[in-house]
Amino acid sequence: MEKFSAYRDPGTGIQPFLTPVPPVSSDLLANALLPIGYIVGVLRTVLILALGLVYVILVSGLCTLVSPIRPLYRVVTRILTAVIARTVLLLVGIWWIPVVLVHRKRGYTAESELWNPAAGDVIVSNWASWVEVLWLAFRYNPIFLLPVCENVDITASSRSSTPIASTPGRRTGTGSAAISSPAARVAIPRADVLGFMEVSLLNLLALTGTIPAMRQDVVEYRSFEDIRRGADRPVVVFPECTTSNGRGLLRFAEVFPRLSLPVKEFQVFVMCVRYDPPTPLSPTVSHSITSSRLNPLPHIFKLASTLVPLSLSIRLLAPSASPSSGSFLASAITVPGSKNDNVLAEACAALIAEIGKMKRVGMGWEDKAAFLKFYGGKRK
Repeated sequence: MEKFSAYRDPGTGIQPFLTPVPPVSSDLLANALLPIGYIVGVLRTVLILALGLVYVILVSGLCTLVSPIRPLYRVVTRILTAVIARTVLLLVGIWWIPVVLVHRKRGYTAESELWNPAAGDVIVSNWASWVEVLWLAFRYNPIFLLPVCENVDITASSRSSTPIASTPGRRTGTGSAAISSPAARVAIPRADVLGFMEVSLLNLLALTGTIPAMRQDVVEYRSFEDIRRGADRPVVVFPECTTSNGRGLLRFAEVFPRLSLPVKEFQVFVMCVRYDPPTPLSPTVSHSITSSRLNPLPHIFKLASTLVPLSLSIRLLAPSASPSSGSFLASAITVPGSKNDNVLAEACAALIAEIGKMKRVGMGWEDKAAFLKFYGGKRK
């Protein structure tokens, strides 16, 4: 849409925030199936809500009775979380989830390597929907972290000035890269990450698509290292700090301060999730714009109303090629001139873009905040 063209990345031509729509084509079949889809959607959504209630009663309620026995508590909650999360994915139409273990070296067979994060290890992933959150809960039952950031001034983004300066994508001057914005925006400065807060599975689902919490909105937060050292499960970090629409990789925040490469304190597991483009019969699985009420329930209903299977693919980087591998060469992946206290995040961004065949954009969560404010104003 032209009115949102100021939020198109100037280096790649990608609009990373708007909800993807299917190509223009005949939608007679889709319209004919709408009544059936709505009935199926209501039934599936009711079942999903019932499963959410079961999760609250069992995992957040009864399981706390055995929480003093930590090994038993971890086993029971992991089994219950896995069963409930996978059932929800089935109900929204995701029947099969292909998972591929890949290596950066051509011809290298990575199937023999184990992708098995342990307590205190860190999983780094891009973020496009609540679906990968459920997949991670199903496979690893990890601790999810969300950043707490310094206040950011998004009012300056509406003033005309030079376009966004940080553009790691191509800039050839032709094709999609030549798309220009009629009202260029100034670059929104990167906001400092002050710390992290642990978020439960249900809370993270409800916060999918939102921007990080600010200092004045959070009573308590801790450093990444304090949380990781005390973790009895793997830790998941989404360095984009918010969801994109899956068409590009947002600028990573400085979520791993003062860590050098290769990482020796813990194991880093890098993954990338990709979603297929929407079609007249299937909506996009990505969830970049939050629902005004009961987020993400309206999106859940939309997926549950689909009568065809939905698809996503998970690509896991082989541990021998991760930033915690002893053979990892930082000079082969990091961008020259990147800040010394952000090398791990920069390396993870480059690796995710590589294994997922994604383009990196120069916009970050700060630009998403400005976009959501502009988007909400246009809808009023």
